[in-house]
Amino acid sequence: MLKALLRVKPVEPAAHVDAGEPVEGGLEGEATLKRTLTAKHLILLGMGAVIGAGIFVVTGQAAANHAGPAIMLSFVLAGLACAFAGLCYAEFAAMIPVSGSAYSYSYATLGEGMAWFIGWCLVLEYLFASASVAVGWSAYMISFLTTTLNLPFPDALTAAPIDWKGGQFIASGKLFNLPAVLIVAAISGLLYVGVTQSTFVNAVIVAIKVTVICLFVGFGAMYVDPANWTPFIPDNTGTFGEFGWSGVLRAASIVFFAYIGFDAVSTAAGETKDPQKNMPIGLLGSLAVCTVIYIVVCAVMTGLLSYTQLGTDKPVATALEAYAKLAWLKTWVEIGAIAGLSSVILVMMMGQTRVAYTISRDGLLPPIFGKVHPKFRTPHLSTVIVGVVAATLAGLVPLSVLGELVAMGTLLAFATVCVGVLVLRRTKPDLPRSFRVPAVWFIAPAGTLICLGLFAMAFAAHWLVFVLWTLLGLVIYFGYGIRHSKLNKRA
Repeated sequence: MLKALLRVKPVEPAAHVDAGEPVEGGLEGEATLKRTLTAKHLILLGMGAVIGAGIFVVTGQAAANHAGPAIMLSFVLAGLACAFAGLCYAEFAAMIPVSGSAYSYSYATLGEGMAWFIGWCLVLEYLFASASVAVGWSAYMISFLTTTLNLPFPDALTAAPIDWKGGQFIASGKLFNLPAVLIVAAISGLLYVGVTQSTFVNAVIVAIKVTVICLFVGFGAMYVDPANWTPFIPDNTGTFGEFGWSGVLRAASIVFFAYIGFDAVSTAAGETKDPQKNMPIGLLGSLAVCTVIYIVVCAVMTGLLSYTQLGTDKPVATALEAYAKLAWLKTWVEIGAIAGLSSVILVMMMGQTRVAYTISRDGLLPPIFGKVHPKFRTPHLSTVIVGVVAATLAGLVPLSVLGELVAMGTLLAFATVCVGVLVLRRTKPDLPRSFRVPAVWFIAPAGTLICLGLFAMAFAAHWLVFVLWTLLGLVIYFGYGIRHSKLNKRA
């Protein structure tokens, strides 16, 4: 049993995948994923995932409940942790250019047991991310329909039937979140058709939301009241994580949700041309751009309106509602958020299906998740299954629960990648590395410690859900995966 948990997947074959070769795991005569993505596509994928939920949804609740105007510091801290992890991701992605992200990297360094655990955390991350962003998308769409277009929308179909307040679930009086379900269904259909079409749509959406963000920053800055930044770090309420420096740290663990786009970029390695060159550019390029954008937008948003009033599902629009002269901008922000959050859902669901595809190819999940459409060359059955589950979560579970669970899966995956780089430097020092982490014996441990520290803060609030999710994963692994593992069959 212990031997099975510690067996590692060979690194060398993956390290020399040619850009024109089929992706690993394909049988003779069987369709495999197609390498079509360039560095430009990867940067846009990263921006598509990162610029969206963090700005348009998560920032408001983190500022209102934990950090106040110091949410800017929370993004600096989260960005620092992500920079360390991003460098480690870049080394792995260039060296092992296959789908699966942190799961594949863990399998090559820490063994099958840890790889399954991280893969299961990635399932949690992407599945709940798709659902939570869909909830935020729904809030902006309903606001656009009802206040801008003056179209009626049934109140019973605007939110989940339950809400999370005061550490417990309460009835919300709603039936389910219909717009959230519909957007997940639409994105699933797009991903079913093909990755090239999906990345084109993503590029258009990124252009729209970056334009809207520039408008928000440019015009919103003229109405910023510096008094709203005082106190910059509100006094702690006496409870850990509610303002003060502990609140800044707690908020950092929440807004880390915004950075899961890096992991999504690495899941596309199996569909990337010349991945040794393009993966580091895509990962680190999107990180640099997105971190600066987040900090600037947070500064303007908290300067427009007191942080105490930003705890909504649409904080940017909420900040603009306080200024009649910016009503026209609120409309454009809603349009940008609707478009921007659509791209986030697209990238998250793409990442989910690619992780499931890779785990299935290794035998740890049933073959249905690894089937590729003969015409579209996409994991079509996995896309349908993921779409159904994500739509169900989006319709029935509140945003406050979904978002924090996403951050927990992300932080564990990032920490594991940081550890994996050190392990592979020790066990396989001669492997070709087209990109190497600078000062690796400082950056990798620092990234690990920061990510685990932020994880512990989120775990304290939602430990029961995470433990139950982990137990479900163990049941699946020991009931199916350990017996069907391809490494086990080879042994």
